Amino acid sequence: MTDYDSTGVRCMMLRGGTSRGLFFEAADLPAGVEERDDLLLRLMGTPDPRQIDGLGGSTSLTSKVAVISRSEHPSADIDYLFLQLGVDEPTVSDRQNCGNILAGVGPFAVERGLVPVSGDETSVRIRMVNSDSVAVATFATPQGRVEYRGGVAISGVPGTASPVILGFTDTEGSATGSLLPTGQVRDTIDGIDVTCVDNGMPVVLALAESFGLTGYESHVELSKDQPLLDRIDAFRRKAGQLMGLGDPAGTSVPKTVLLAPPRDGGQLSTRSFIPVQPHTSVGVLAAISVVTGMLLPGAVGHELTTDWPTSRIDVEHPTGHLLVDVVVDGGAVVRSGVVRTARKLFDGVAFPREK
Repeated sequence: MTDYDSTGVRCMMLRGGTSRGLFFEAADLPAGVEERDDLLLRLMGTPDPRQIDGLGGSTSLTSKVAVISRSEHPSADIDYLFLQLGVDEPTVSDRQNCGNILAGVGPFAVERGLVPVSGDETSVRIRMVNSDSVAVATFATPQGRVEYRGGVAISGVPGTASPVILGFTDTEGSATGSLLPTGQVRDTIDGIDVTCVDNGMPVVLALAESFGLTGYESHVELSKDQPLLDRIDAFRRKAGQLMGLGDPAGTSVPKTVLLAPPRDGGQLSTRSFIPVQPHTSVGVLAAISVVTGMLLPGAVGHELTTDWPTSRIDVEHPTGHLLVDVVVDGGAVVRSGVVRTARKLFDGVAFPREK
């Protein structure tokens, strides 16, 4: 039995999209879930709002883990298990994907030799274990090495980097088993019209005005509105039950996303919560699910889609924009994808705090 407290564990930290996470090969972690989760919490510095004795960054966006291994699935090269760790609570959730961390999975697999480079550009087929669906990540690998430098800017990340193109298939019903987990395009929760949709991430959509908001409030404004956050928490818990997720207290899904007309050149404005605290931007798969839901006739926010010119939809959020590509035909998802970036931050050995 490995004494991880003494030896540490091989770990790479990457920024993926607007998130940051610890990336591990599955073989480097304990096989048992309980022991694995205990080790990851101690590495991250949870529970502690500051995570001062670990590698976390005091937010849910920087308390993420990717566990990678070669895949035996015929349509995939590697398996990717995403784990969302709590910050001030010792929780580890595998109930959702993370499309931002996904941007770093392909590069990590190449860095670790799990997938060979295939030229100046390499595509890696990734089975997202959380939803048993496959995504394809395509990124630059000139001279046989991952190139992180490039000219693509994404909102919420300073500077530019090399693009990682993510294409998704079979993400409908990722956590709930159905694109429309309630069986309806529109439902009512606490007197508010909602659309519950799951195309890679279970989300509940509502108009911002239904909560007495404009939909353009800043992250700081939303963070300070405790009555609103309490209302969001109660609202999403009812949505979770309606979506067949049981009582989602203590878990990160479903996400709540509030919609408003665009005001910064995009196609819609969003304010999302993960799961109760306001998001500084919007999650990749959450945005894809939002756009998918809105494209369904009769859905909440469908009226905002009448002037959308193409399948590439510019989603506004508190710190900028996210471009997603979604095509829906006859209530079925034809394709969905997004452009992200990733960067390797460090590679080495991480040591957990003592038990």
